[in-house]
Amino acid sequence: MGKYVITCIGGANIDRKAVAKEAIRHYSSNPVTMNESFGGVARNVAGNLSGLGNKVSLLSVVGNDKGGLRLLDDAKEKNIDISLVEVVSAGRTGTYTALLDVDGEMVISFADMDIYDQLTPAIIEKKWLHIEKSRAVFIDTNIPHETIAYIMGRCRQEKIFLCVDPVSSLKSRKLPEDLTGVNVILPNLEEAEELSGMKIATSADYCGVADAIKARGVENVVITLGSEGVFFSSSVDSGRIKPYRVEIVDVTGAGDALTSGVLSGMVYGHELKEACRYGIAAAAFALRTEQSVAQDLSFANIAAFIKEKDLL
Repeated sequence: MGKYVITCIGGANIDRKAVAKEAIRHYSSNPVTMNESFGGVARNVAGNLSGLGNKVSLLSVVGNDKGGLRLLDDAKEKNIDISLVEVVSAGRTGTYTALLDVDGEMVISFADMDIYDQLTPAIIEKKWLHIEKSRAVFIDTNIPHETIAYIMGRCRQEKIFLCVDPVSSLKSRKLPEDLTGVNVILPNLEEAEELSGMKIATSADYCGVADAIKARGVENVVITLGSEGVFFSSSVDSGRIKPYRVEIVDVTGAGDALTSGVLSGMVYGHELKEACRYGIAAAAFALRTEQSVAQDLSFANIAAFIKEKDLL
C-alpha cells in the first residue's frame, strides 16, 4: 500500500487518567490509580494514522514546557512530522484529565485547553503551502471557530478531503452551519443530536439524524455508538456495524482509533461501509491497551484481525 500525507490539526496535550479502585462515591475522596500519557484528539489520530502506514503531519500548539517538549519528542518517535507545531511561551500545554470507573468507563473529564485559542487563521495561512500538499486533512473542534471556518473554506476551495471530529456537543457548536466540503464527520450520539437539532430516542432515529447532518452539506456521516458500534450513512448506503468483542482494558482512545481507521480506509479509496470496518477493528486494538495509541496497531494487523474475526 502506498502512502499519502494526512495533516491532523487540533489538540495535542497531556492525558491524565484516574481509574477508580472501587465504586465511585460522589462528594467524597475516592482511591484511584493515576497514570499519565500523551493525548489530544488530533495527536491521537495522527499517532494511529502513522501506525496504519500513513505519512502524517501534526499542526497544533504546545507550551514551551517539559510536558509539551516531551510530547513532541514522543510524536517524532511515532514518525509524525511535527514541523508545523507551534511552541509558545504564553500558555501551558493542554491537559485532559479523566475519571474512569472500575469497569473502565469514563465518569467525568476535565479539559484545560485555553492554549488552542492561539491557533489562529493567520497561523494556518502561514503554513498552508505545506497543508495543501495533503491528500486529506483532519480537524478537531478544540481549535477556534474562525480557524475551523478558514480550514473548511480552503479545503473546499482546493478540493482536499476533510474529516471532522466534533469532540463534544459543546465544542461542535464551533462548526459553521454550512458544512459543505466536509467529506466525513464522526459524532457520538450527543454530538449527533447537537449537529442535527434532533433527539435520538431509539435506533430508528439514527437515519433521520444522519440525513439532517448531511443536509448541512456533509457527504458522509459516521455516528459512533460506543459499545454498540457505529451507524454509517453515505449517499448510497447506510447501516449499523457492531463492534468486535475484545477484553476491554481502557475505553479512552478507542474513538480516536476508530476515526483513524475510517479516515485511512477512505483515503485509500474504500467505500464508507468498508472503511468503518477498519475503524471498528482499530478501535478494538485501542480497547485492549491503556495507551492512547496501541503499540501493535498496523494495517497488516488490522487486516489479519478482521479476517480472523470473519472466520469465527
